[in-house]
Amino acid sequence: MLKNTLLAMAAAVATTTMAAAQYPEKPITLIVPWNAGGGTDAIARTLANGLEAELGVPVSVVNRSGGAGVVGHNAMVTAPTDGYTIGFATAEMLTYYWTGNAEFQAEDFTPIALINFDPAAFHIAAGSDWQNVEEAVAAIKADPQGTYKMSGTAVGAAYHLAFAGFLQQQGIDPLKVTMVPSQGAAPGFQELAAGGVQIIPSSLPEGKTMMDAGLSRAIAVFSEERNASFPEVPTASEQTGEPFAGGTWRGVVGPAGMDAEAAARLEEATQAVFDSEAFQGFMSKQGFGADYRGSEAFETFLAETQQSVGAVMKSIGLSQREN
Repeated sequence: MLKNTLLAMAAAVATTTMAAAQYPEKPITLIVPWNAGGGTDAIARTLANGLEAELGVPVSVVNRSGGAGVVGHNAMVTAPTDGYTIGFATAEMLTYYWTGNAEFQAEDFTPIALINFDPAAFHIAAGSDWQNVEEAVAAIKADPQGTYKMSGTAVGAAYHLAFAGFLQQQGIDPLKVTMVPSQGAAPGFQELAAGGVQIIPSSLPEGKTMMDAGLSRAIAVFSEERNASFPEVPTASEQTGEPFAGGTWRGVVGPAGMDAEAAARLEEATQAVFDSEAFQGFMSKQGFGADYRGSEAFETFLAETQQSVGAVMKSIGLSQREN
């Protein structure tokens, strides 16, 4: 009788211990490396709401802005590896090493899932003589003065690097097109309409107002497929015959060495949120590109992009690293 009682108690203790060890068992913090109110923050908060429902614990968004995103991304790298502090990383995280602003690289993060990719697009003025990418590339190559200018973003930002990478692929020195920095796409498009610049490498949704007003045209999008909301805009690859994709992205990460069980559960929950009608509806309504890649595909994406970003930044004189 005593033996049976002891066995039952042992089994109960084991069951309780296993249940207590299941992830998650307490609130989770999701670090956003930018200020509240922006696009990254909006997607992160929508994701956090979905994760709360999937995981059954509170998921709190904490904005850790500063240093053009360095502060928040560094907080992700240095977070505990137990899975209770994770991050919503953005494309800028792969530029800091090359600019010398941080020592971390892609390998210093645990990739959980990519959920957003917003490709850059090749916008020109409505009255431009260029009808397609082939004509634009030919004109830029033939211009001996290097007089063409682009704007709509900051120097070294994702869309700038995407366009520079495209020029490089086409055998054009990226510095041949002068970058005129602006505080976002809106002032850049105003400059385009005024004739001050000839190119805006911003996303299609950012150019919609100007396109609808007949003030600008998009002759290409830098993605693998056409945007369903802008089906009339061909991909650059369709026109050049060479695969090319570039733009900005956002994804869920943790620090390197993160608990495997926690990472797997977060990946599962993130995909469930991504596939939900609520999340897809939000992304579509706001004009964000919904692009899901699980941990393995995300890891490959980060490693490849780390190197390609470095190559482009070196070509335009923004890299402080030799390798």
